[in-house]
Formats: sequence, structure tokens, C-alpha cells
Amino acid sequence: MNNGQADLHTHSLASDGTQAASDNVRQARDLGLAAIAITDHDTMAGLAEALEEGDRLKMEVVPGVEISTVADNQDIHVLGYYVGFHLPSFQSRLQSLRDTRGRRNDMIIDKLKELGMGITMQEVVDRLERPLRVGETVGRPHIASLLLAKGYVGSIKEAFDRFLGSGGAAYVNPPRITPQQAIEWIRESGGCAVLAHPGLYGNDNLVTDLIAHGLDGIEAYHSDHTLEQEKVYVDLAVKHRLIVTGGSDFHGERGGAEYHGPIGNRTVGYASVRQLQQLSAERKINS
Repeated sequence: MNNGQADLHTHSLASDGTQAASDNVRQARDLGLAAIAITDHDTMAGLAEALEEGDRLKMEVVPGVEISTVADNQDIHVLGYYVGFHLPSFQSRLQSLRDTRGRRNDMIIDKLKELGMGITMQEVVDRLERPLRVGETVGRPHIASLLLAKGYVGSIKEAFDRFLGSGGAAYVNPPRITPQQAIEWIRESGGCAVLAHPGLYGNDNLVTDLIAHGLDGIEAYHSDHTLEQEKVYVDLAVKHRLIVTGGSDFHGERGGAEYHGPIGNRTVGYASVRQLQQLSAERKINS
């Protein structure tokens, strides 16, 4: 097990993934991974299902969450591992983030309507073909899927490039917490704070600032990182004695294309899981 690999960044139906958290766990087991993390956006609603499946299959599941933040009007994501997810204070904070996400979605829909696209939030939810469970979230990939289904775009990529991504015609970025606040929330809950896919931000000064603010790790290995970026962030983590993590950022397939990458596309050695576990255990003892 200690020589195995772990995918520490995957999403499920609880946020904007396309398959159940238990399916992620089974897929990781079938691929021979040592561990898999469930890191849905601003929610841990899929975790209980994943842990149950992990127990059944003797597959290690790392509890996680990906917190949405904003710095300099740019989306920045902070991964939290082994957080005290049963703490009412932490769950209340996640709920506040989901409320902001809901307002963001409504603002996007309004902008798309102004651009002449006849879509509603109810249509986005109806495409799930199931009721939303408590704590689940809706994200931009769900909106992109509806745009594709109604013929407004030819692919999910086009939906993000033209409308939903940064600089797109319907892009909005309502006030959110800062990545510094996310680090504090995660550490206060006894968890470990890791900066997700830093290579996508194009702002290594921010990375340095977050390291100074108490970041515990850097996601050096990611489906959208180049080999050069991986080396840069591994070296940066080693320099500052941070934990090196990695993951596929699996969301599943939409419109015939894989979003980011398949489970196991990017992994990290199991030693990183042990480091996260140990740091979190120490933090909880000392809190």
C-alpha cells in the first residue's frame, strides 16, 4: 500500500461530476490505486456514500472538499483534506459558499438571457433527471451541458470559451471569501489546506503569498499542468517543506469530452496521503 498511488482530486454528482461518489471509488479500486479523494465543490454531500463503498471494497477514501474563493477577481480553489466535516461550524461555512454559488448561477442565467438564450435554472436542474439531495451543488458544467443540448454551442469547451469561463460573455464573479480565509477555515477544522492546480492561475506571486499565510501543500500534479509546471511546483513545495499532492480533477464526460481527465490520469505517491493524515491528526490533537 505505501508504494501505491493516490488520486487526490475527483468530483462526483454532489457537485459537478457526472457519476456517483461510490462509482469513483469502484473505478479507483479497479485501476489499482491505493487511495482516492472525493473533493466536491463547496460540499461534502457525497462523502458518506464514498466512505461506505470504500469500507465495502477495502479501498481507502480520503475525505476532501474544494473551496471556491476569489483573489484579484480570479477564481482560486483551495483543497481541504481530513477536515472536521462533522463540525457544525464548518458545515455552516460550506452552506454559505453554496448560497453564493446559487446566486452566481442565477446571475449567469440572467446574462445568458440578455444574450438571447432562452434557458432557465429549472431547465438546468431538470437535466439532472433526479432531485438534488441536501448539500449538493449545481455548477457551470451543468449550465454548459444545457447550452450544448439546446444547440447554442457545439461543445462544452465552446460554452466555457465563449460564455462561462473567465472573460466569457456571461462570466460573473460575485464576492466570495479569499483563499487566505479558506486556508484558515480548513486549518481551524483540523484539516490540511492545499492549493489546487496553481498552474492555471498564472500568478505565482499569489502562490507565494498563500504559502506565507499557512498553506500546507501544493497540487503539483494535475491533468492540465505541463511537465514543466509540475517540476516548478514540486520544487516550490520542497523548498518550503510543503506536502506535494496530485490528482486528475476528474469530473466525468460531458458532450463526448472528458473534463480535465479520467480518474488516475494524475496521481501522487501514497506517502503524501500519510503526510496529510499525520498533519491533520496533530492539528486536531492540538486544537
